[in-house]
Amino acid sequence: MLVLDGTLPDDEPEPQPEPVDHGTCASCGGAYDEDGWCTQCGERRPDPRDHFSDRPAPHVAAVCDRGRRHTENQDAMAVQADEENPGRAVLVVCDGVSSAERSAEASLAAAEAAVEVLSRTGAPPTTRLVQAADAAQDAIEEVARDFPGTAPSCTFVAGVVDGGTLTVGSVGDSRAYWLPDEGEPVRLTSDDSLAEEQVRAGMSRAEAEVSPMAHTITRWLGPDTPDHTPQVHTRDVSAPGWALLCSDGLWNYASEPRDLAAVVRQGVQRAGADPLDLALALVEWANEQGGADNITVALARTGTTGQDGTHG
Repeated sequence: MLVLDGTLPDDEPEPQPEPVDHGTCASCGGAYDEDGWCTQCGERRPDPRDHFSDRPAPHVAAVCDRGRRHTENQDAMAVQADEENPGRAVLVVCDGVSSAERSAEASLAAAEAAVEVLSRTGAPPTTRLVQAADAAQDAIEEVARDFPGTAPSCTFVAGVVDGGTLTVGSVGDSRAYWLPDEGEPVRLTSDDSLAEEQVRAGMSRAEAEVSPMAHTITRWLGPDTPDHTPQVHTRDVSAPGWALLCSDGLWNYASEPRDLAAVVRQGVQRAGADPLDLALALVEWANEQGGADNITVALARTGTTGQDGTHG
């Protein structure tokens, strides 16, 4: 290179890459490294799937939590609502089958596919629930194709609140309840499980639900399902109350509608009637009982009460 004045220009320093922020440790305030370990206390960064929530409108919210005893959260949920129309809501809860690989991916794919179908207008809710189960089934089969040799599976419960009516559909043992502020609470779904078969055969529900095979399901969504058509039921929910969908991580501890309604009332007293605060309180309560399973709660406030739970 020819230099006219006889001196070489100073080499410009190479730009240094900006440090990547991998997050801050909630325990000590240290920084996580690229592998997810805290550089200060060594704690592992939590998986975002361990606990997540959604509140698309003031009258609708859902929370999904790993619980205390499982190392992975195989539950999933998806909710949709319009802030300007508190008379409408879509709720979906799916619980991955722990004995089947990739069920965590399957439950999330199923919930997201179902809520997209249920959020459309045009077809009646009863039709959309069947279509939503079909879409969820297709999404799970796609997961299975992405991971050859697996048969991921999950339960399915979904609800559409519209015009004072709640329409629910279910496959498996995730449940839907209607919990009015005044009047008799009811369970709107029937489990596809050996426990439910034992109840129909004459065993008491309390005994059946603690039997060794209580949570063995007889129908599910997944490549090896015998039948994924949901059982569909409709209920008038024009009175003030709660539409509640949940996985067995919650109802394990309060199966009967009256018992669950009492837990919800306690949750309102403790946390207030905001759906997200209440859903968090219910998840916390289930963890306090032992948190033996993943816990998912989806809530929609119905009726003519204000969003703070007061009448008017």
